[in-house]
This record gives sequence, C-alpha cells and structure tokens, in this order.
Amino acid sequence: MSPTTVTVGTGPVSFADVVAVTRDGAPVSIGEDALAAIDRARAVVDELASAATPAYGISTGFGALATRHIPTEMRAQLQKSLVRSHAAGSGPEVEREVTRGLMLLRLSTLATGHTGVRRETAQLLADLLTHGITPVVREYGSLGCSGDLAPLSHCALALMGEGEVRDAAGTLMPAAEALAAAGLTPVELAAKEGLALINGTDGMLGMLVMAIEDLRMLLRTADVAAAMSVEGQLGTDRVFAPELQAIRPHPGQALSAANLVALMADSGIVASHRTGDCNRVQDAYSLRCSPQVHGAARDTVEYAAAVAGRELSSAVDNPVVLAEESRVESNGNFHGAPVAYVLDFLAIVAADVASISERRTDRFLDKTRSHGLNAFLADDPGVDSGHMIAQYTQAAIVSELKRLAVPASVDSIPSSAMQEDHVSMGWSAARKLRRSVDGLTRVVAIEVLTAARALDMRAPLVPSPATAAVVGALRAAGIQGPGPDRHLSPEIEAAVSLVASGAVLAAAQSVIGELA
Repeated sequence: MSPTTVTVGTGPVSFADVVAVTRDGAPVSIGEDALAAIDRARAVVDELASAATPAYGISTGFGALATRHIPTEMRAQLQKSLVRSHAAGSGPEVEREVTRGLMLLRLSTLATGHTGVRRETAQLLADLLTHGITPVVREYGSLGCSGDLAPLSHCALALMGEGEVRDAAGTLMPAAEALAAAGLTPVELAAKEGLALINGTDGMLGMLVMAIEDLRMLLRTADVAAAMSVEGQLGTDRVFAPELQAIRPHPGQALSAANLVALMADSGIVASHRTGDCNRVQDAYSLRCSPQVHGAARDTVEYAAAVAGRELSSAVDNPVVLAEESRVESNGNFHGAPVAYVLDFLAIVAADVASISERRTDRFLDKTRSHGLNAFLADDPGVDSGHMIAQYTQAAIVSELKRLAVPASVDSIPSSAMQEDHVSMGWSAARKLRRSVDGLTRVVAIEVLTAARALDMRAPLVPSPATAAVVGALRAAGIQGPGPDRHLSPEIEAAVSLVASGAVLAAAQSVIGELA
C-alpha cells in the first residue's frame, strides 16, 4: 500500500510525518494556506528588491560580503552563484533518508511564509520528494550555523537542474535528466530564493527526529534484553517493584522498571530461586540498576524530543520575512546550538546503555558469576569457545561509542572571515549519533542472542512467557540454540536485524501487550 501524502503548511511537521517521508517514501504536498502565506511573503521581497535601500539577502552579498550592494541586473546571478559556491560538500554520500529529511524540513520552513520564496520554487522541492528524486549530499561541509549550508546547497542545486541526483530507483544521474524524466522544469532562482533554500538546521533536525524514533524503540528493547539477562542469571525481580521506584520518582525509571516486572512475570526460572535458602543478598549493579540507567536514558530522549518538537515548529532562515509588517529582518535563528546539544546528549545515552548491556552480557560468560552456566556458554568449554568473542565484538563497539560520546557542539571553528565566529557543529553531532544508534543496536542484539542461549541452558526451568517468545523469534529466524561452535557472525547479524526491525520487541509484546 502506498504511503499517505504528507501535507506541509497545515501545522508543524510531526515525527510521524518525518518518518513517513524519509523512510517510507511518502509523497509531499503543500497546503493552500501555506501557498497563500508564501505569496504574501514573496510580495514583500519583490517590493524590497525594487527599493533603493539595500536589503540583506535580497540586494546585497552574503556573510562577510554583506556590505556589497548588488545591482538589479546581477541578482539572478547572485542567487546562482550562492548555491553553486556553497554546494561544496566532500566525502561519501549521506543516506537517502537523511537527504529526504533535509528537503522535507526545508520545505516546512518555506511553507511558513517567512522566507520569501516563490510558490513554484517550493512546489518543485515538494515534487522532487514525491518523485523520489534525491540530490547527492556529501558527508562533510556543514558547520551547523547559518544552517546546514553545504548539504542544503546540494539540494538547491538540483532545483536549478544542476549537480547529481539519484532517481527513485537509486540510479545516479545529472539532475537535469532526472527532472526531465519526471516532467519537471528547473527553476530560475529569483531574489533571496537561493539564501532561503540553504539557511536552516534541517539536516541535523531530520537526523535528530529519526534517532529519537530509533532510540524510543531500542530502549524498550534494552528492557527486554535486561529482563532476559536478570532471569538467565538467576537475578531477582523484587528490586523493580513499583513502591521502590516511587521513592525516586524519575518517570523513565518507573516505566523501565514496570517493563521489567511485566517481562519476567510468571517466570519458572525466577520462581525456582525465590526461596528461603537462596543465599544471594543482592544482584550486581548491571542487573539491579537497569531501570535507573535505561530510565535516565528515556528521560533524556524525551527532553531531546521536546527540543525537536520546538524546532519542527520553527521557521529557520536569515533574513526572515515578516509579511504582516512588510519588512525583512536579520536574526540568529539559524544557529544550531539547541539541536546540537541534544544530539550530543543522545550520543552519551547510546554509549551508556550499550555499556550496561555489555556488562550484563559479560556476566553470562564468566563461570564464577553465571551461577552454574558453562564457561562462555560453550557446549564443551575448551573445545568450544561459545560466545566468548561475541562479547569482544560488544566491547569493541562500546569502546567506539564512548569515543563518539565526546561532544561535537563544544568544538566551534570560526568561518567566513570571522563574521561567522561561533558555530554549533550540529551536523557533525548528528552524523556521529547515527553511528551511535547503530552501535547500540548491535550491542543490545548480542545481549539478546547471549541471554537467549543462557535461558535455553537453564532447561528444564522455563523462562517467562514474554522472554520465551523472544527466544522463539530468534529460533524461528534461523538462530540456533546451544550446541557445538558454529560460524557466529551470521547469527549476530540476524539478531541485529531482529532488533533493528522491532521484531524482538514485537515478540515480547505479543505476549504481554505494549511496553511502556
């Protein structure tokens, strides 16, 4: 079934809209009210363009060259030159979903009626999204201030029929050919349009929204993994009781603890050692404190979501058109600091949740701490190595995640002859967060894989219905249970796919309902 068209200009773009356009390829339209607002703002720009008084971005140069007044006959060239010179990205192509997010969120700002573009320019951007034409955007080039200039310039270049794009099938071709094949006509940029197309935080914001959506799912999956680990290591679920969480009322902690209780409900393994002769006083931190870590991560993600929501409601451009007052004003709203900070916060979250996941996994493999399991969960320890090296893989990823948690947003580098002397580096923060989310996915997948093997090795004791469903999902995907050593990498990758797709979470929820 084809995805529903996303209409911009009927209110802020939602998280669901971003995901629909970036990942599901949803077509895009512009609402009638938005088109009217675009027309009103354009009338203001046209009036200022014909005035004798210079107006920044309309009849002047840009950045450190803003003091030069550009004559009327040179202004079309000014816009072309701006886009061509700023399309200076380098390195590998960024992912299709990132570029589609960049385009959608720039269109969302255009639709506010604060940028001064013409309706045909905004419409062509919507048409590119609808036809699946994706400009080639490079990894490097944005400082996250004056917006994501280079990435957005590569998109604007495609509207001019220049540069390279990929069509809906992913074929690389000149933009002019792709537009012609789709029956679209390139635009001749008019006064201010070039600047309006490139001056926003859209790239970093799109990546933030997608990361939040991924982390919301991954943190619930981390609860699933933690429950499997507590259960498989003969831990207790009593520490997750709601009355204990209530005396430290962090909302995320309470939700995570409630998930753990639900996931371990009716576990034969937990019941087997809930007796008076159990001599274990308390579990290790990586088991006992899972809700505190996962919960703090959840609260951080929701703070980031609040920032992203405000940014999705914003018109990010410089200068902006205030159509009601018939004026254009310079401002600093393009600075990416609010977005950059939370992108960095989320990289910390990913690193720490991965770190506690790896520690839970490691406990399964050490026979002095695993309470009766074979060393490394091996079938025949010494002959077999079991999951020994799977933990090495986790450790390597966690080490990288710690490096990726170093903030990008504190590393400003001046540019534009010191006119732009403080920048956010938000694009860089977003790029490293994408790697962090991928790393967290892999670490949690290895914990799930290892915990499932341990739960099988606890037989004839029976795990909870929810965790048993997760083990069943792994086995149904071709991931074998305990036995002699075999090629482990394909099983790890299969588990990664099950976590990334949400299948692990869905398996648990199929038994106990939606997790918080």
